[in-house]
Amino acid sequence: MHLTEGGRRIARSFGRGGRRKTLSIGVAALAAAGTVSGVLAAVLGSAPSGQPASARPGNTLAASPGFGLPAVRPSAGSAPVAPGLAMGDSARLLAVPIATSAAAEPKVAPLHRTVQADLLIVAPFSLSESLAAKVSRIPGVVASERIEAVRMSVNGSSTAVLGVDPSVFREFAARPTGASNALWQGVAGGGIAVSYTMGTEDKIKLGGTVTAAGRTTRALRVAAFGTLGIGGVNAVVSDATARALGAPAGNAIVVSVTASDFTAAAAAAGRLIPKGAGVEQLVSLISVGGGTAANGTGAAGAGQADEPAVPQAALNAMLRAAMSRRGLPYVWGGDGPTTFDCSGLVQWSFRQAGIVMPRVAADQALSGPSVPVSQLQPGDLLFYHTDPTDPTYISHVAIYLGNGWMEQAPEPGLDVEVVPADFGTEFAGAVRVNPAQAAAVAARVA
Repeated sequence: MHLTEGGRRIARSFGRGGRRKTLSIGVAALAAAGTVSGVLAAVLGSAPSGQPASARPGNTLAASPGFGLPAVRPSAGSAPVAPGLAMGDSARLLAVPIATSAAAEPKVAPLHRTVQADLLIVAPFSLSESLAAKVSRIPGVVASERIEAVRMSVNGSSTAVLGVDPSVFREFAARPTGASNALWQGVAGGGIAVSYTMGTEDKIKLGGTVTAAGRTTRALRVAAFGTLGIGGVNAVVSDATARALGAPAGNAIVVSVTASDFTAAAAAAGRLIPKGAGVEQLVSLISVGGGTAANGTGAAGAGQADEPAVPQAALNAMLRAAMSRRGLPYVWGGDGPTTFDCSGLVQWSFRQAGIVMPRVAADQALSGPSVPVSQLQPGDLLFYHTDPTDPTYISHVAIYLGNGWMEQAPEPGLDVEVVPADFGTEFAGAVRVNPAQAAAVAARVA
């Protein structure tokens, strides 16, 4: 599940030589009644426009008297950007956080393989088993499974939730999550697993309860924190629990496809589905340009290095807006104007300059080409891997200010702050925002 900061990538074009990256799930209201709704993700490309990156000056703005920031040596250490989690190799070794239980949990089938969730067929009504069987026979399909994909309230926050057979669906999850028997046993026993970010930053207690509200309302035991690897999904429950909350039984089919047959399989699935259903891409084939980010997997940036960037006047306005938020409190899910989480600060600041940005960090990482650290300019975005249950997932973002400084909304209990930029082991790369590409990502994962 990612579970919280959803997803990864918009492609300008599909190509067999590209890489696959996951996309976040946009959520559309599809249910006929209640607060349960279907989950959709529409992903397409867009031609960029704006001012060439080469036309932007260097670090003049952040070094100006208005900001008063002297040059500072960036950090290459392990400054924490998530509560209780240090940025460093030790974070990658953490196990999926599990709640202990005195009761015997149901047994689940062991994990035999891990596959990537590439397509989601979803409808506001139940999809037939015969459709699922036909989908499984499409050339190039590696695995498929009927699930529930809905939107409901968890502790008062509306979020995407999947209902699954834990024994089968675990192979679609990020490997650390898929390999956790205790997580899937807890889900099979009627509990809920929520994202690591949602769990830690929304102060959800492992082993405690959350209130899940669909067409009915139930208190669910929090069995674990974990990341599915499907962006934008913040929780997973069993099929039975999802249906008890009012989800249409089997209203979605998750599909894994070989890269060479990806677009053909998506088209074939589209020809099979009934009226009112849709086929949504959870991944796309991409080419990444503009230098190499720090980590080869889960790196930030998409598109070519010479793509247009934000015009300087708008960039100045964005930076002034961001700096005006210093000292305001971090709140998970906060998107301004007085409370912020990390990606909420980025989105709000760009909005003040007339630039449309997607909401979450993993999608913001797709808003322009990657930039080498040696070429960073004020207004570039810095991205980080901070989720130990999916070490390649981009789950934190900061704004580079120049002269070695960055601004971030760090974690609960802290305020928006200006600190030395961190290029330690969790650094995922930097991006120079392309306005048209950012707007396209925002529109198609909404």
